[in-house]
Amino acid sequence: MKPSTFDYHRPASAAEAVGLLSELGDEAKILAGGQSLVPMLSLRLARFEHLVDISRLDELRGIERQDGSVRIGAATTEAAIETSAEIASAAPLLARATPLIGHFQIRNRGTIGGSLAHADPAAEYPAVAQALDATFDLLGPAGARTVEAADFFTGLWETAVDDGELLTSVRVPIWSGRCGFAVEEVTRRHGDFAIAGAAVAVELGPDDRVVRCGIGLIGLGSTPVRATGTETEIVGRAPTELDADELGRYAAGDLDSVPGDVHAPPDYRRRIGAVTVARALDAAIAEAVRGG
Repeated sequence: MKPSTFDYHRPASAAEAVGLLSELGDEAKILAGGQSLVPMLSLRLARFEHLVDISRLDELRGIERQDGSVRIGAATTEAAIETSAEIASAAPLLARATPLIGHFQIRNRGTIGGSLAHADPAAEYPAVAQALDATFDLLGPAGARTVEAADFFTGLWETAVDDGELLTSVRVPIWSGRCGFAVEEVTRRHGDFAIAGAAVAVELGPDDRVVRCGIGLIGLGSTPVRATGTETEIVGRAPTELDADELGRYAAGDLDSVPGDVHAPPDYRRRIGAVTVARALDAAIAEAVRGG
């Protein structure tokens, strides 16, 4: 199938893109890499009168360290993130999640902003953003504002981005010291969306106890979910005191509801979630014990 007809706009700046969104209203949609939007348009699962293409705006690209975080422009491709030495050093969890996204052709076009704004709970980047307490920079008619990851994902494929606003960048805090990171997920085939998974970050203090922990869950809710209860159970304890299998079951069992679909019923998805949390936690703690 082919998409319905639409008008194509290529603004010269982020400010112009925001102006177009404000002018065109609900009939306009941002086009970044198009790896989620274009298939939906082609299958006529979505229809918009106007597409506003931001993929070539240099001001929305790039990776740089700023004030204890790594700032990534929203139009930065997943392939650029995958090959970035800066990301590998400053945000290892993001670097390790990226190769799990689709196939390399998709990553060549897909953008971090597009993935986060699409807010698919089965995607890797939203889980990483939750685990690492990322913040999102938005630009709208009223100016710029920042939204925390905990407040960004508001519903199934819904975010805190208001009408007329544009996601311009994401800022990922840099973890230092004795840290460990791991991403585990189960898919039917490489490149498929995960049935369930987990992104885990752990930091050990001088006394060999966990001082910080982030656990983002993949495919286990209607929105990207963070296992805050499990994190609380982990912080303050020594690695030798942690039972990863028990904590994985706790993380999955602590969820209010787990979605079911043609790929997996809720109970099966919950069991897989428990296993992936346990595996990721084991791997992250082992790395932290080795000194990162």
